[in-house]
Amino acid sequence: MIRNPIPWPEGARCAVAITFDMDADSLIHIARPADAHDRLNPVSVGRYGPTVAIPRILETYRRFGLKQSFFVPGWCMEQYPKAVSAILKDGHEIGHHGYLHEDPVETAESQREWFEKALEVHRRVTGRKPRGYRAPVYNINQTVVDLLVEHGFRYDSSMMADDIPYLVKSGGEEFYEMPVHWGTDDWPPFAHYAEIGYLMPVKSPSQGLAAFWEEFDATYEAGGFFMLILHPFLTGRLARWRLVERWIERTMAEKNVWFAKLEDIADHLDDLRASGKWEPRAESLPYYTGPVLE
Repeated sequence: MIRNPIPWPEGARCAVAITFDMDADSLIHIARPADAHDRLNPVSVGRYGPTVAIPRILETYRRFGLKQSFFVPGWCMEQYPKAVSAILKDGHEIGHHGYLHEDPVETAESQREWFEKALEVHRRVTGRKPRGYRAPVYNINQTVVDLLVEHGFRYDSSMMADDIPYLVKSGGEEFYEMPVHWGTDDWPPFAHYAEIGYLMPVKSPSQGLAAFWEEFDATYEAGGFFMLILHPFLTGRLARWRLVERWIERTMAEKNVWFAKLEDIADHLDDLRASGKWEPRAESLPYYTGPVLE
């Protein structure tokens, strides 16, 4: 049960966003800055995303007529301009995802510099300020929240306090939270990346993705919001992406869902509130002003 269900467009039972974090090889460069340039295997792992997986993913979206959201670190936008151009040409959204996939908690003192450097890349490459943000490794903190408020972002997609989009209030301003969830993230079942400290036991495509479809079934039954958080170099691989394609095709044929970019979902929520048809649950930040345990 969802206590405050969102009325979706044209009576859709559920909103669906298939979001991709195109981190490419930024992960190894931020984790191993001294010698990442000569670690050819992890660099090649990351490069698979923008060079091989992104064209495959975009072809699928064109075939099904979908427009979706991508989150791309600023450095990756500069390093892989063809992939970024292809994403934009097809009408998809690109959201802020840091500059070099830096952890906001570990780089709190320099976070403004990282954040605004990436922001400038977005303005230069896309011609506009991004409307949404997703923190690298989901590690959003109050410093980032303050920057989101200062720069007028419409939404964040890093926190997990609800099943459906909700409102975040901070500093007298507000933005929507498009909540993520580890149960619909492909990192746990597929990430095997020793150089950055992840050695997940890699599951078969059917096993790794099965949990996603169970999450979708429950979300659809409740009339909620279903979001996948995927990485091109993981789920953009042939066997895994083939299963995602089949799920999209089956879902479009058998279910009443609204596939949408996150920025379009934010616009829809604005329209609902303006018409008085729905009001989001709100959370106020910061949660705490200091350590709980001294």
